[in-house]
Amino acid sequence: MPHGPPEVGVGPWEGPRPSGPGSEVYDEELLATGDRRNVVDRYRYWSMDAIVADLDTRRHGFHVAIENWQHDFNIGTIVRSANAFLAAEVHIVGNRRWNRRGAMVTDRYQHVRHHPTVAELHAHLAEIGVPLLGIDNLPGSAHLETMDLPERVCFLFGQEGPGLSEAAREACDGTFSIAQFGSTRSINASAAAAIAMHSWVRQHADLGGDEAWRG
Repeated sequence: MPHGPPEVGVGPWEGPRPSGPGSEVYDEELLATGDRRNVVDRYRYWSMDAIVADLDTRRHGFHVAIENWQHDFNIGTIVRSANAFLAAEVHIVGNRRWNRRGAMVTDRYQHVRHHPTVAELHAHLAEIGVPLLGIDNLPGSAHLETMDLPERVCFLFGQEGPGLSEAAREACDGTFSIAQFGSTRSINASAAAAIAMHSWVRQHADLGGDEAWRG
């Protein structure tokens, strides 16, 4: 193929099967048939449960929440970015069902919690000491580029187009906006979410080791 390898991942395990301490992470079926999943090389042949357990030892202090009133296709993409940046949890507010296509199966490795209303999301976060910050270019919003983000925080994103609902604006402990310089009123919701998560990573994540740069 002219644009990369013909297949993603690796084929069946070659040589003796892994044994001894640590071998419990491997999945026998994947060892036998190969691992073509969208996971980093470290997790090749690992079972899904083993991957989630390992991620749980390193998850970051930020959460991501998305309002889901219109079955927004951006939700799946936001979940995928939350997995990439290792969010503590993703919260779906509103309709329980959401479009998983953009998640590219990453929702299997990411904790996803449902809340019927924003008020219930806010109450849950208050119990665990996590403030709720909405993203919308509203009057009085703090500037993401110059603000100090809390180490424990939940970013709330509204639907593509209308932005945060009125109930969401009332429930938020604060709002922030992303600097824009062109003619469009707003940027794509999944792009805004990725920018917010990466801003948290730049301020709080450990970028000193190889863990941050694996692909």
